[in-house]
Amino acid sequence: MLTNQIQQAARMLGAQARRNYGVTAVVMSKATDPIQQLFVNKLREYDTKSKSAGGKLVDPSPQIERELKQELEKLAKQYGSADGGDITAFPTFKFEEPKLGPINSSN
Repeated sequence: MLTNQIQQAARMLGAQARRNYGVTAVVMSKATDPIQQLFVNKLREYDTKSKSAGGKLVDPSPQIERELKQELEKLAKQYGSADGGDITAFPTFKFEEPKLGPINSSN
């Protein structure tokens, strides 16, 4: 009789443990890992300080700016910028309507 009560108690504890594990797994999944939290914090920092605005480099050093300028000059020489325009800008296209002559219906 004591053995039956112990077995029944063990089964109940096993069921409770499975239920509790299932509940805590859902709760724990909402917690973020430290790397993810650092990433989110850094994104919020850039957003609040408006560092990311303008499409420019974030906190560039003079050496980085100099290297960027050298690379842009190298690209301008290699791929050509005949008018000396900004090679980082999106190109503009001009399409002209073709001039059509009168339709000759005698042909």
